Amino acid sequence: MQLYLPIAEVSANAFTLLGIGGVVGVLSGMFGVGGGFLVTPLLFFIGIPPAVAVATGANQVVASSVSGVLAQLRRKAVDLRMGSVLLIGGLIGSGGGVWLFNLLQARGQIDLVVQLAYVVFLGTVGGLMLKESLGALRRARQPARPVKRHQHVWVHGLPLKMKFRVSGLYISVIPPILVGMSVGVLAAIMGVGGGFIMVPAMIYLLGMPTKVVVGTSLFQIIFVTAFTTLMHAVTNQSVDMLLALVLIVGGVVGAQLGTRLGARLKAEQLRILLALLVLAVCAKLAIDLLWTPADVFNIAHGGPA
Repeated sequence: MQLYLPIAEVSANAFTLLGIGGVVGVLSGMFGVGGGFLVTPLLFFIGIPPAVAVATGANQVVASSVSGVLAQLRRKAVDLRMGSVLLIGGLIGSGGGVWLFNLLQARGQIDLVVQLAYVVFLGTVGGLMLKESLGALRRARQPARPVKRHQHVWVHGLPLKMKFRVSGLYISVIPPILVGMSVGVLAAIMGVGGGFIMVPAMIYLLGMPTKVVVGTSLFQIIFVTAFTTLMHAVTNQSVDMLLALVLIVGGVVGAQLGTRLGARLKAEQLRILLALLVLAVCAKLAIDLLWTPADVFNIAHGGPA
């Protein structure tokens, strides 16, 4: 069944869109990521213009994140105070990111910049995640050694400290705000929730326990991506509501399934699966950028070159 998407100005199969939303929802529930890093490139692949894919993909991330965070709240695995501090930084970063997005769009460079950004970020993050996950899997097979969960590094010497009881931390609010800002910029320019950056930062930089990282990440993602969607809708009218609605339906169902699947797999296995998925999407985007398209057009002559 074909649907005409008025803002994107293309037709797409409704079941394909539902499937994309469902897959992203599963990822949200399993890994604590909004799934925008996957939904936006998948929309590229089926012919949705990058500017519309970014703005609308951010909207879908909101729905899948809400569904995922409700499941985490039932487990009491969300640090609301830490999430609020991350959110402050996220809103600041999102505002700046939307301004940069509109500037690039006005100059006709947004499509190239978005796709290049995905290749760089997904390749870097996916490679680091895979390396760390394989190392953790090897260590899990070796005899257990006493290790300190979290070491005090330079981050803990910063001022403006706050106590985060759920996470068991007493640290400066500066690092969480900076992490939130970086995620806000990514949400605006790439249409991602930023969980694939935030989750490792919360574990390795802030020292948060793994059990509260997923829910806290999703809590912040909800509000940052909602704000980003609103800004895109107001400033450049690139949010396709019909496309968003179909993706949301698939995402909400998928997030509940992903939460159940995530509880059955080991943490190391989850991270390896996510890393391989990130690298696969990165490879497909890189090939599309480098491969000569089947139809080459010359703008000056208005027809095939």
